[in-house]
Amino acid sequence: MANQSSSYPILCASFNQDNSCFVIGTRDGFQIFDSNTGKLLYERAVGAFIIVEMLFSTSLLAIVGAGEQPSLSPRRLALFNTTTGTALRELNFLTSVVAVRLNRKRLVVVLQDRTYIYDVNTVGILDTIDTVPNPKGICAFSPSSDGCFLALPASTTKGTVLVYNVMELHSHCEIDAHRSPLAAIVLSSNGMFIATASEHGTIIRVHLVSDASKSYSFRRGTYSSTIFSLSFGPSLQLPDILAASSSSGSVHVFSPGIAVNQRSKRSNSFLGAVLPDSVNDVLDPAHHIVLHDATPAGVKSYAVIRKVDKDPKTSASEFTACRAIISIITFNGYFQEYNLSINEQNEASWSLEREFNLLMVKSMP
Repeated sequence: MANQSSSYPILCASFNQDNSCFVIGTRDGFQIFDSNTGKLLYERAVGAFIIVEMLFSTSLLAIVGAGEQPSLSPRRLALFNTTTGTALRELNFLTSVVAVRLNRKRLVVVLQDRTYIYDVNTVGILDTIDTVPNPKGICAFSPSSDGCFLALPASTTKGTVLVYNVMELHSHCEIDAHRSPLAAIVLSSNGMFIATASEHGTIIRVHLVSDASKSYSFRRGTYSSTIFSLSFGPSLQLPDILAASSSSGSVHVFSPGIAVNQRSKRSNSFLGAVLPDSVNDVLDPAHHIVLHDATPAGVKSYAVIRKVDKDPKTSASEFTACRAIISIITFNGYFQEYNLSINEQNEASWSLEREFNLLMVKSMP
């Protein structure tokens, strides 16, 4: 997640594909941390970076400078080896790079109006996608080699999503998710589900990627709020929970796993047959848990669900009790980690397990 404002000490932040590590970019350089311990694993102080993306827990990084130093142009992407401290390959573009995603097979480079797909091993270009203007670099990527999809905005006036198969190199579908332009999108790790939020930030929608059908709609709130991040739980089937961080300072958690198919339940009811989707969104059961004032209001934040443990004793007829670990990076420089416990009655409790200043962590001697 890149930061479009220069007022924060953190310019970008991202977790690797399995959330075992995370990296932050600042005006001084970038730092890699262990998610479980908070230990600083690697740092390089050579200037400002606007994009730093890891490839799982390997030594390969994709890095893009913030343009504050002549050698760190925002139009240049470097594939960097942390073991040798050298760039393995550099790619230069005519305009600024606004987002980068990668897995073991593919490298995706997003520009404001074009997206490039590369073979990550040879760095040979495989395809080019012309896109609508996307200056904020809104995109989502499922890192699995099976069901590996890329999602990009398909309109500047409404919330339409282009879903592209990066392994087979063809457009998979378009999803009309919202009436307003997109603010945030995320794909589940296996590419089965996609969650979206518009610039209004009041409704979070979840679609099944295979047939572009809407599975769930969740109301985050009544008043508009900027959605900074969306994160699915790591389940390989139906995601148990979905988290959203926003400019309100709260973290919202929704429970897709509480019902098999809300849409079919609505359509089988009299009201569901006659009311439009926009009204059905309001009538949907909340399945909604809120951690108020998790971050300072207005400060950009990035929240991920790192782990979910289910209670094996829960019967099939009950809501599955679970415990989740939710990690939050705030762009004013802090890392927070919460334990969320949800019982069989869908009652929740939060506990703050860790909090520390990322900018004060020193490397081990």
